[in-house]
Amino acid sequence: MTVTSSSYPTVEIPNVSVPAYVLRNAAERKDDQALVDGLSGDQLTYGQLAGYVDRVAAALAERGVKPGDTVAIFSPNTIYYPVVFHGIAAAGALSSTINSLYTPEEIAFQLKDSGAKMLITVSPFLDRARAAAEKQPVEEIIVMDGAEGHASLRDLLSSQAPSPQIQINPEADLVTLPYSSGTTGLPKGVMLTHRNLVANVAQCEALFKVRPGERLVAVLPFFHIYGLTVLMNVGLSTGATVVTMPRFDLEQFLTVLQDQKITRAYVAPPIVLALAKHPMVDKFDLSALSVIFSGAAPLSAELADACAQRLGCEVKQGYGMTELSPVSHAMPDGVDLPTGSVGVTLPNTECRLVSVETGEDAAEGEPGELWVRGPQVMKGYLNNDEATAATVDSEGWLHTGDVAVVDEQGAFTIVDRVKELIKYKGYQVAPAELEAILLGNPSIADAAVIGVPDEEGGEIPKAFVVVGAGQEISAEDVMSYVAGQVAPHKKVRSVEFIDAIPKSASGKILRKDLRSK
Repeated sequence: MTVTSSSYPTVEIPNVSVPAYVLRNAAERKDDQALVDGLSGDQLTYGQLAGYVDRVAAALAERGVKPGDTVAIFSPNTIYYPVVFHGIAAAGALSSTINSLYTPEEIAFQLKDSGAKMLITVSPFLDRARAAAEKQPVEEIIVMDGAEGHASLRDLLSSQAPSPQIQINPEADLVTLPYSSGTTGLPKGVMLTHRNLVANVAQCEALFKVRPGERLVAVLPFFHIYGLTVLMNVGLSTGATVVTMPRFDLEQFLTVLQDQKITRAYVAPPIVLALAKHPMVDKFDLSALSVIFSGAAPLSAELADACAQRLGCEVKQGYGMTELSPVSHAMPDGVDLPTGSVGVTLPNTECRLVSVETGEDAAEGEPGELWVRGPQVMKGYLNNDEATAATVDSEGWLHTGDVAVVDEQGAFTIVDRVKELIKYKGYQVAPAELEAILLGNPSIADAAVIGVPDEEGGEIPKAFVVVGAGQEISAEDVMSYVAGQVAPHKKVRSVEFIDAIPKSASGKILRKDLRSK
């Protein structure tokens, strides 16, 4: 067995809860800016943040939320998202973070699967939240910014209840339950413990030398594990100022970078593309920016170089997955590594490259499926032992489904994917979910979905469709049929009609045959 360990010294992982670790220095930083709303300018100091987290925890306990209960968060990025996330955690409960683009059906699925007893949202999302709760009832919907008939965040913060005295076992107790399709299939709840997240924050801190007072832009959603760990929790743990944006709009984004004097931008590749090529960028002063860090989907060396050259800053990337809390590899600050690589292995982390053909460790210099072992590896998938066993083996190796090569510097580059998952603008799209929807159309006899390369989105979902005997359906009909049932990032964006879907003897879709078409 050829195991590659990190070249970084082992970091200590304190045996504490996520709020205790992330907010450990809040008292001495009590007057420093913790969070700023990039659009309104509203802000929270570290002292306010810690105080509000305590009150939310107390209010939730007062409302009957017990350790081990699940509270769903359905919200865009706001300065109060970390208050709610850490408040839930400090009450001993766990959050399940819901994609803010989800339809009522998708929300209801996650509410049901996660067993959420409460849903915390914002007024612009209330229609969808209520529609979802009709399908899958919850005990209460709290609307952060207030709505008639619902408690607000202000109501929670005014609670006089005592702080909950909770004993948290960081290694065993879950802190969050994001949803991921993993390597295949429908979305599954990824069980992440307090130790998983504390470990990953500490591991990231060893590579990203974020200094107190640095200014980070949070346009990547906190409901996505990359935004949650790398931006929100690493940012707050290191004493930086996290500047939030509810969604990506290029002009607003550039305005925030300039006016807030942002020093670090954590983004996905489509934003790097805009920064590298869009003419509007030249109208803004981005001189404060020192690092752009890309994640959630592969970033090509050409695009990274073009962006770095245009803006005169470092452009780096990392690698991870929800099941890894999420980071296993990253390009460290101040270290020169090949552009296009995802960097080196994080501290306390081991890797193997395993030949997809033979199942043996790949020969030196040869590609292999990346296996990862470390304290950031998830506890497992919720209520799905079979999927857990297929992803994390008995020795603790998580099989990522991605094919990588490693150079003599220890820099890993992702070169292919064993798994079926499509990454559109950094968002996960599960082919199985779209195929199930397509097969519900009476005019469609069979269907398969794959990801195909796209300059703007990275990959787009393409459907191969077999039309039923005597039926007629156009490509536009297929696309609008799916679009009516899914969040925008899951839309089918290309359709090809074929006579039959290629399948193996066991009935598995032969996606590689579709890719060669």
